[in-house]
Amino acid sequence: MAERRVTIGWAEGLHARPASLFVRSATATGVPVTIAKAGGTPVNAGSMLGVLGLGAKGGEEVVLASDAEGADAALDRLAKLVSEGLDELPETV
Repeated sequence: MAERRVTIGWAEGLHARPASLFVRSATATGVPVTIAKAGGTPVNAGSMLGVLGLGAKGGEEVVLASDAEGADAALDRLAKLVSEGLDELPETV
């Protein structure tokens, strides 16, 4: 299983707009991905309720994971989005 440990770059954490952007971006990768707070239970990264339910704050560490084909590229892109607090999914890493 591929995984990336990432510190959340959005000051407000994964709430409201950043969570919506993350969920849309995770879905757009076409790869099933989970997200969890470090040491927590993983949730589907494509689920807005699941991501909001994490209560992840800016500066906290989350773990992105997937065992699907293409996982490494998808996780790299999502990790960059989360760690840098970007406004859109990067086209390349």
